[in-house]
Amino acid sequence: MKLLLRFAKKYALALTITVLSMLILVGAQLLIPWLIRTLIELVTEQQVSPETMGTISRLTLIALITFIARGMVQFLRSYMAHIAGWGVVSDARKYVYEHMQRLSLHFYEDKQTGQLMSRVVNDTDLFERMIAHAIPDVLVNVITFISITIVLASMNLRLTLYSMAPIPLVILALVLFSKYVRPAFRRRQREVGELNAVLNDSIAGIREIKAFNRESEQLERVELGIERYRLSLLTALRLMAIFQPFIDFSTSIGQLVVIFFGGQMALQGTLPIADLVAFFLYLEMFYQPIRALGMSWEAVQEAMAGFDRVAELLSEDPEVRSPARPVALPEKITGHLELENVSFSYSDGETVLENINLEIPASHVVALVGPTGVGKSTLVSLIPRFYDVNKGIIKLDGIDIRDIELEKLRNNISIVLQDVFLFHGSVRENILFGNPGASDEEIIAAAKVANAHDFIAALPEGYNTIIGERGVKLSGGQKQRISIARAVLKNTPILILDEATSSVDTETELLIQQALERLMKGRTTIIIAHRLSTIRNANKIVVLEGKEIVEQGTHSELLAVNGMYRRLYTVQENM
Repeated sequence: MKLLLRFAKKYALALTITVLSMLILVGAQLLIPWLIRTLIELVTEQQVSPETMGTISRLTLIALITFIARGMVQFLRSYMAHIAGWGVVSDARKYVYEHMQRLSLHFYEDKQTGQLMSRVVNDTDLFERMIAHAIPDVLVNVITFISITIVLASMNLRLTLYSMAPIPLVILALVLFSKYVRPAFRRRQREVGELNAVLNDSIAGIREIKAFNRESEQLERVELGIERYRLSLLTALRLMAIFQPFIDFSTSIGQLVVIFFGGQMALQGTLPIADLVAFFLYLEMFYQPIRALGMSWEAVQEAMAGFDRVAELLSEDPEVRSPARPVALPEKITGHLELENVSFSYSDGETVLENINLEIPASHVVALVGPTGVGKSTLVSLIPRFYDVNKGIIKLDGIDIRDIELEKLRNNISIVLQDVFLFHGSVRENILFGNPGASDEEIIAAAKVANAHDFIAALPEGYNTIIGERGVKLSGGQKQRISIARAVLKNTPILILDEATSSVDTETELLIQQALERLMKGRTTIIIAHRLSTIRNANKIVVLEGKEIVEQGTHSELLAVNGMYRRLYTVQENM
C-alpha cells in the first residue's frame, strides 16, 4: 500500500480534482431534496401570488443549473479518476518489470512465463479500481454520510438515531466479506496466471504440437485452464452476489424503522409533512453511501488480491547485486581471468563445480570440454555473474568480479549461445541489440565479419526484414550468424561461445567457424566445444569431469596423455 500511495503522489492533482468533483456532486445531491422541501412548503401554504410563482421559477432555474453542473462534474470526475488510475497502473507495471529484470537467473528457473506476465499485466490492472474508484469513493461516501447525518439530525435527532439501526449489520458484513472474498479473488488471479502460462506454452510450442499430433491433448490442457478460471471467478462472484443484497436488505430495515416511527410522529404532529418527505428523500441518500461503501469494499478486496501477488513478486530479492562501493575499472581492460578454488551449487544444494582453479591470460583462447552435465555452461555463467560462486573467487584483471558494477562487468563480455534467442522484429534491430547506437555502416561491417551479410541482403527487405518470434523465418545457421554479428557489434574484450556450431550442417559450420575465428582475434575467448575438431588451435583445452578439472593443456599435449580428452577425441574421430 505504501508503494501504491507513492505512485499515486505523482497524480495528486488529478486525484484532488476527482475528490473535489465528487464533493460537488454530493452538494448537488443534497440540494435537490432541499428544493423539493421548499416547494412543498410553498404549495401547502395554498397562496397563489406573483411572489410565490417567482419563487417556484427560481427553484426550477436552480434545479436546472444544478443538473447541468452535475453532468459536467460527473465527466470531470470520471476522466480525472481514470487519468490517475491508469497512470498508477502504468507506473506499477514499469516498476514490477524493472524489479524482475534485477532478479537473478535462479528466480526464473522454476517460473512459467505466463504466470510472470500475469503478475505484470493482470494483477496490476486491479490497481486502477483502487485508485480511480475505491479510494475516492470511500472518502467521498464517508463525507457524504457525515454530511447527511448532520442534515437529518438537524431535522429530527430521534428519527436519525432510529435510521442508524442497520449500521452494525453492515459493519459485520464488511468484516465477514473481507475474510472470505479476498482469498477467492487471490485464487481467481492465480488461475488466470495459470491459464496465461498454458496458453504461452501452447502458442510457443505450436510446431512441436503439430509435429507430434498433440492438438487434442493440448486443447484439453487449455480447456482445463479455462474451466478452472471460470470456477474460481464464479466463486468470487457468488460471494459478491451474496454481499450486496445483504447490504441492501440491511438498509431496507432502516427505511422500515423510519416509516414506522416517522409515520407516528407525523400523525402526532411532532414532525411536519414537508420534513417527513425531505427526511425520506435524504434517507435514500443517507443509505446510498453505505451501499456504495459495500461496492467500494468489493473493489478494495479485489485490488488487494492483486496487491498480494505483486507484493509476493516484489519481495523477491536479487541474489546477484552490484556492490555498494564498486571498484573502478580501467577504461580498457585486458580480459585476464583467474578462477581460484571456485565451487558452485544450485538452489537444490547439489554441487556442480568444486575447487576449480583456472587462469585464462588476456587474448588467449580456452576451450572447455567434457561429458554432458559436468558444469561447462555453469562455469561460463559465473563469469558475467549470472550466478555467484558459493566459494572461491573469480578475478578480472586482478579485481574480484563481485567488486565490479554489474553493468560494467557485462559490458565487457559478449556471449554467443547454442540456443540463439532473436526478438520479433527486423534483422537490423536484432543486430543492434549488441550496440543500439551503431550506424548502418557498422551493422553491415559486423554482418560481413559474421558471414551473414550475403544471406541478409537476399532477404525480401534486406536488413529491414521482419524475422518473426525467436527468428522463426530463419534457419538455425542464419540465426547463429546474426547472433555472432550482434557480438561483433558489441566489441568486447571477453567472448564466451557456448557450443555455437553444434546444431548446423557442415557447410554452415564452416561459415560460422570462419566468422568466429575473425571474432576471436585479440579477445579473451572461452569456448564450450561439442565438436573437438573445432578447438585444435586453442591456447588451452580444459577437460571437466565429475565437478572438477581433470586435465588441461594444448590439443597435442592432451592427445599425448591417455586420458579423458584422448578418449573423447578418438570416439568422435571414429564416428
